[in-house]
Amino acid sequence: MKEKLVLSVLVDNESGVLQRVASLFSRRSYNISSLTVSETEDPAFSRMTIETYTEPENFRQIKQQLLKLEIVKKVAELEPDKSVSSELLLVKVKAAGVEQKNALLTFNMNYGARVLDISKTTITLEFTGRGEAIDLFINDLVKDFGIVELARTGVTSLERGEGSFTDDI
Repeated sequence: MKEKLVLSVLVDNESGVLQRVASLFSRRSYNISSLTVSETEDPAFSRMTIETYTEPENFRQIKQQLLKLEIVKKVAELEPDKSVSSELLLVKVKAAGVEQKNALLTFNMNYGARVLDISKTTITLEFTGRGEAIDLFINDLVKDFGIVELARTGVTSLERGEGSFTDDI
């Protein structure tokens, strides 16, 4: 049975790194369900948060294969109870007229999304949180209002507690 694996991968901050890591997953027929990348507090490195679903016996192999790439400096599995995670959602919602806009803003009070834009027929919201909370928010919006379009980032995670992933690099 497949399980979720979330990895934090510290890589050199240079061109071609994303393609090399993605190719490693592709060659081994592992699907990446979520991937986020950004520069770290040290501009020499980038942090990749990779989410995949696979059999637990593959976890060790995936980590070892990543570490074989010279551009990869460190790999750590982020377990749910030992890490914090968040995603970002931008969503444009149907809201024509004052009554519908007020209803959407009242609905939003339960979620706390930020209003980024209001037009004649839509409101654009920004919502951050765990994937499950974003899923619930989207489902409620679809049911109650209707979505014009949305964009969603993948999961980004950090280990809990003090210290930094780059401390021993």
